[in-house]
Amino acid sequence: MLENPRSPRVRAVAKLTKRSARQETGLFLLEGPQAAREALAYRPETVLELFATPSALERHGDLRDSARDSGVEVVFTTEAVLDAMADTVTPQGIVAVARQTPSSLREIFAASPRLVAICEEVRDPGNLGTIIRAADAAGADAVILTGRTVDPYNPKVVRATTGSLFHLPIAVGVDLVNAVDRARAAGVRVVAADIGGGDFLAARSLLAEPTAWLFGNEARGLDDDALALADLSLRLPIYGSAESLNLATAASVCLYETAFAQRSGEPS
Repeated sequence: MLENPRSPRVRAVAKLTKRSARQETGLFLLEGPQAAREALAYRPETVLELFATPSALERHGDLRDSARDSGVEVVFTTEAVLDAMADTVTPQGIVAVARQTPSSLREIFAASPRLVAICEEVRDPGNLGTIIRAADAAGADAVILTGRTVDPYNPKVVRATTGSLFHLPIAVGVDLVNAVDRARAAGVRVVAADIGGGDFLAARSLLAEPTAWLFGNEARGLDDDALALADLSLRLPIYGSAESLNLATAASVCLYETAFAQRSGEPS
């Protein structure tokens, strides 16, 4: 059992809360039973170690079984060690270390996607995690993150995805021009979400075709250069008195409206 919160092994895991350590090692941190459960269910080959207090593993026996079936080492720790490893105040007795496995643009567009989310300079971890989760729920084929977007392996992003990080391809550190060029070459229309864009309802029928939504920064949106890359830009209508929608909320609406349009002719 790991008992010393200051041991080299514990410190190495704790460092993964920092981007520099994640970049150096290619690893990242999973906190809590839900994140570990999704990783073991969908990408077990990426999970390297599972750390748990005895009481937590007793409560979540399925994690012990999944780890055993996947050949993942389970290391028992004290509560103090778990607290030292984790980014959260309450890691629920479970922490895991996993390998980063981003997808490439080539892989994403070779699969003939119909719905993609492209994030340009999304800086808030909670927003990015929620967009990834919404893209997964809407049945999107991939999420593409440009180099100016927050690291998807940031612990706050990982928690906000609630496991969706492991459900669909995610490209990281992509050049926006390259992403748009790849989308267009694959027959995917790039639609920018922008407050100055055209009428969403008038153009909704276009969303039945392969679509890549382009989402920008929370405060500034998309700059002129990014907007110029898109095939068109659309704005969501505001029917009440709200000044605007939160980025993640707007992205969720755009992705789901597209999913509805693309599935409208399918049998229920």
